[in-house]
Amino acid sequence: MLPLLRVIWNPAIFLLFAASLAAAGNPRTDFALGVLAESRGDAAEAALRFENARAADPLARPLVQRAVRVRLAEGNRPAAVKLYRDLAAARPDDLEIQLACADFLEQQGGGDALALKLADDALEAALRKNPGHPEVIRRLFPRADEKTNLLDQLAPDDPASVLLYASLSRSLFDPADAAARENVDRRFLDAVESHPENPGLARAASEHFRDTERADQAIDILQRHVEAVPSSLDLRTRLGILHFAAKRDAEGEAALKQVLAIHPRQALAHQSLAKFYRLRDQPGPARFHAGELLKIRGGSPADFIKLADEWLAADDPRQARILLEKAVFDHPQNFELANQLAIATRRDPATRDLAARLFREAEALRPADRKPEPAFLIESAEALIAQGQGQAAEERLRAAIKSFPPEAKKETAAALRRLALLWETESRNADAARALRQRADALDR
Repeated sequence: MLPLLRVIWNPAIFLLFAASLAAAGNPRTDFALGVLAESRGDAAEAALRFENARAADPLARPLVQRAVRVRLAEGNRPAAVKLYRDLAAARPDDLEIQLACADFLEQQGGGDALALKLADDALEAALRKNPGHPEVIRRLFPRADEKTNLLDQLAPDDPASVLLYASLSRSLFDPADAAARENVDRRFLDAVESHPENPGLARAASEHFRDTERADQAIDILQRHVEAVPSSLDLRTRLGILHFAAKRDAEGEAALKQVLAIHPRQALAHQSLAKFYRLRDQPGPARFHAGELLKIRGGSPADFIKLADEWLAADDPRQARILLEKAVFDHPQNFELANQLAIATRRDPATRDLAARLFREAEALRPADRKPEPAFLIESAEALIAQGQGQAAEERLRAAIKSFPPEAKKETAAALRRLALLWETESRNADAARALRQRADALDR
């Protein structure tokens, strides 16, 4: 059979290599020269060389497939079909070729009865040589007269056969057919017993029992699988979710925490725990897992801002800042995220000195038709005060006081007192400062 040739692109070296193989009817030489001609854009020479290679080695599947593509491109479908059938006839024990030939006949037949008959004949011959093979049965099943007989030929504990049995049974039997369901149950259980390590089998078997409202068996199957393959994190996560669905909250929480102890970036585990803690009114853990999920998967600016606001309201600006740094990295032109990052950075004692630059960057991103929010103005004023820029801070505080809506009395009063404190600290506008405090007191009544 023709081995895979490495293409040598240097023409001089390539020709020396081809010359070392040169002999009349040597398919390797012709194939190599065909590749060289193809790389040079000489389609006619390439076609001749490839055809010579196939003639010298007519059982080489890659050469036959290449020749088939050429015949189809020329519109000569009968010749293409003949090439594939001759290859299949010459290699009756090669199941891969028999399946490929049947697929080709079905595809090219386009519903033609003769082409389908030829495909089925090839598959039936392959099934006699490979009893119960799931790939052969999968192809024969749609047109088979005795569908149940085909199903019964599938091995009872081979994972691929059991998965196919379950899939085909759903299309053949009524969901209310207890005997049919029992057969699927038995095959799944036998296969899981023999192959608990198979993830596709474990997932399908678990879902089968879950969908038929037998949560205990669905959980047990996944439990056996993760014991056999402790590194199967996707199904460990699935196990935790099934525990939650079965109202086994402690087991579900433990399973998902174990997943994250092994691999902290398992997004679905974080998502499930975030939802679980929110339902149980535990906002702290819920925020943590929601934040980790956003860091892993990303999200919209609104998603980041909403969660960051929760962290700020919980007086944890550090977590808000870390989350918003990720958000700004993902959405560098979003001015609302830049605003919130500047605020969180100023409130975080560890990064407070960096806030002034972030406020300037946020202001540069703000569209001309958008006025700054009062909270942004107040926080940026604090950054300016820390830098000794009292006059600039005063302007921000005045703008903030004017921006608050009438119902924000508490916030307005706080801004009035902050402006008064600024004047008092700088020993100026004493009378105005007292007036501001009186106005703030009136708002608090």
